[in-house]
Amino acid sequence: MSKQSWRGSTLLNPEPPVLVSCGGLDKPNLITIGWTGTICTQPSMVSISVRPERYSHHLIQESGQFAINLPTEALVHSIDWCGVKSGRDVDKFAACGLHAAPGSVLTDCPVLEESPVNLECKVTQVIPLGSHDLFLAEVVACDVDESLLDETGKLCLDKAKLIVYSHGEYLALGKKLGTFGYSVRKKKPVRRKK
Repeated sequence: MSKQSWRGSTLLNPEPPVLVSCGGLDKPNLITIGWTGTICTQPSMVSISVRPERYSHHLIQESGQFAINLPTEALVHSIDWCGVKSGRDVDKFAACGLHAAPGSVLTDCPVLEESPVNLECKVTQVIPLGSHDLFLAEVVACDVDESLLDETGKLCLDKAKLIVYSHGEYLALGKKLGTFGYSVRKKKPVRRKK
């Protein structure tokens, strides 16, 4: 494999193009965020990176909370549209025909009804990094659509038809290649018939 060496870049791909809901229930807003991730298990924590000049930055900083709404194929148009329009100028929920609901724990924080999974987040720290501020937040609740659960209560995210964003393109997730730990799992012995 022959490789070229490029200067440092934000080429970590793919990433989830989540819709982050913020502001109050009286005037909820959505912002598309590509730079998000899990940062801790105990306590459950995530991060989002937001430019300080974005309308949502002030809303999140002022309220100290937001919700990460997982992206689906059905939401791809809204995800793109909310990423290029400002909540200063337009009501994104109304323009996209979407609905805000109160969180199950953060009842004054809007969650996106059309997203099958909402992570309700309480900001714990804001770190200025340069072009973006990094918001660290504890996930205080996960609201999960019951249609994603199997008969045993196991979460089946493949039913959600989640998407990713990679180098300017929105992509549907593909086929399953394995499960966590499959590479080291012991194979069951083959029983021979007598």
